[in-house]
Amino acid sequence: MSTALPLLIDGEHLVSGSDEFHQTYDPCTGEARQRVPLSTAAEIECAVAGAAAAFRDWRETPLPQRARLMLKYQQLLKEHADELAALIATESGKTLADAHGDLWRGIEVVEQAAGIARMLQGDYSENVAHGVDTYSLKQPLGVCLGITPFNFPAMIPLWMFPLAIACGNTFILKPSEQVAQTALRLASLLLQAGAPAGVLQVVHGQAAQVEQLIDHAEVRAVSFVGSVAAAQAVYRRAGQALKRAQCLAGAKNHMVILPDANRDAALRALAGAACGAAGQRCMAISAVVFVGAARHWQEELVEHLRQLRPGPPAQTDAAFGPLISASARARVHALIEQGCQEGAVCRLDGRSLTPPAGHAGGYWLGPTLFSGVQPTMSIYREEIFGPVLCSLEVDDLDAAIALINANPYGNGTSLFTGSGASARHFSHHVEVGQIGINLAIPVPLPFFSFTGWRRSFYGDLHAYGQQAVQFYTETKTITTRWQEPTSPASSPSSTTLA
Repeated sequence: MSTALPLLIDGEHLVSGSDEFHQTYDPCTGEARQRVPLSTAAEIECAVAGAAAAFRDWRETPLPQRARLMLKYQQLLKEHADELAALIATESGKTLADAHGDLWRGIEVVEQAAGIARMLQGDYSENVAHGVDTYSLKQPLGVCLGITPFNFPAMIPLWMFPLAIACGNTFILKPSEQVAQTALRLASLLLQAGAPAGVLQVVHGQAAQVEQLIDHAEVRAVSFVGSVAAAQAVYRRAGQALKRAQCLAGAKNHMVILPDANRDAALRALAGAACGAAGQRCMAISAVVFVGAARHWQEELVEHLRQLRPGPPAQTDAAFGPLISASARARVHALIEQGCQEGAVCRLDGRSLTPPAGHAGGYWLGPTLFSGVQPTMSIYREEIFGPVLCSLEVDDLDAAIALINANPYGNGTSLFTGSGASARHFSHHVEVGQIGINLAIPVPLPFFSFTGWRRSFYGDLHAYGQQAVQFYTETKTITTRWQEPTSPASSPSSTTLA
């Protein structure tokens, strides 16, 4: 029988008393890995109570001390980078290169959290009235909750809890049951860096556990990344419970290619952006829009995609890994079949891929390309979350912008062109959160924020960056008037200083 993962409550790794488990499988081989317990109601209550108790002391911890914790934490993450990348790759099926990238984008957020003192600075105005001064300051909320997905086992948890904790909050992390071991290791290293017990708790579970956490009176804020349906459910429940929430959801990212683009650079970037991480990332390019004469580049695109071969983490020349699970692969297969039935031309069908030697039981899918795609087709409307690319053609840039703006998602988009005027026109008029110019996957560095629009995001304040600091704090405004003492006995001039 596969081993069961522990919980992390009040600094201790505890064996769950639950008799319900989620069985995980190696995405590369299909072999059973670990059982993840679905935390009991009592265990959830214990984790929240511990986080609430820890908050009372942690909020009083001086800012420089919190910053030094993050400095030590990022040092430990770097020292353990190879170990963590191997764990990420084992759990998720990512290539080692992709797993290292996953971790390092998270480390960048931890480094940003080390500058928390400046990010928490308030405002001061003197003489807003005669003898009256006003200032504002930011204070932590209390217990915060993070619910994270399988596709970035390190990066997305590190988007959340380092900044929340640096702001003076305590945090409960409920990672995807598919990749919970990575979350536990990240939390263990924070304890090693010197975080007090209870500042970060890790529990496991599914919908029932998430609902209990959101409803709990001590939980003040909810951060979520996942599917559209789950994001909507979390956002609605958090709203009903009168909690603030930021919920990052699905995507259907477009790359627009103009005829004046560097053809080789654009097609190489497109192939990598469509198939990297097996297409299992919210910033993957899943629709390419060829404008005008660029439509003739599609034959060359087929060859670029054909050269990409998936493989296990240890295979250094592998372009990407498998899908996360058998059910994920079955869903993508069904969407590919639906695309064929709806009349799209399947130029490259990844279902025919021969699995890597010794990995026949894994959840493999090769690069897949559809041309002749129409906006009404399922493969265009739905987020596929696999290495499947839809190709569309339009006559001009404005038609491409209109196509993107009509899509229900607004996470990321990119334009490949040699024209600055076209780039500015595109950036100004397209209604999408992240825009790349001659960059296929424009994920911002953590001194900005990750800013999806429409059905890609539910909430008011976005992930990491200064907006995350606003999300994890309350603003307090204080107005003061100091008057001279009227009693001679209390006058400073009559007081003898020892």
